[in-house]
Amino acid sequence: MCGFRLSKDMRPVGTAQELERRRRDAVELMRRGESPTVVARTLGVGRTSLYRWLALAENSPEALAAGPHPGPRPRLTDQQLREVQRLLLEGARSHGWPDDLWSAGRVAELVRRRFGVGYHVEHVRKILRRPLRWSSQRPQRKARQRDEDRIAH
Repeated sequence: MCGFRLSKDMRPVGTAQELERRRRDAVELMRRGESPTVVARTLGVGRTSLYRWLALAENSPEALAAGPHPGPRPRLTDQQLREVQRLLLEGARSHGWPDDLWSAGRVAELVRRRFGVGYHVEHVRKILRRPLRWSSQRPQRKARQRDEDRIAH
């Protein structure tokens, strides 16, 4: 099998159902008298996991169920995202840029300065779009010779 071990914080690959099925299979094989070393090698798990699963199954068979993978922990809290929203509403000029145009690069720089968290520009676009619900818009260019008074007349 594989020659590496997972750290405590890593989760093995597979859906929640596959992980649960593997745990139940391991417990069943151990109860039938199969060698823990053989079971561990066959299923690609550590022997300590086998004994832990066996103890869990003795107390409650439901304890072997695996939950969905939570995904990575966000680097900005909900409160920090609200703070980013507030800062963006102040305008880019108030944060040192020459105009009030917020680009993803500028927002990434603002987040880095304010919270010490570095994001790739493309990820900042996702943050702006999803949790903050800001849309990407390109500024409209106006002709230099445009005469607002004549247009109004």
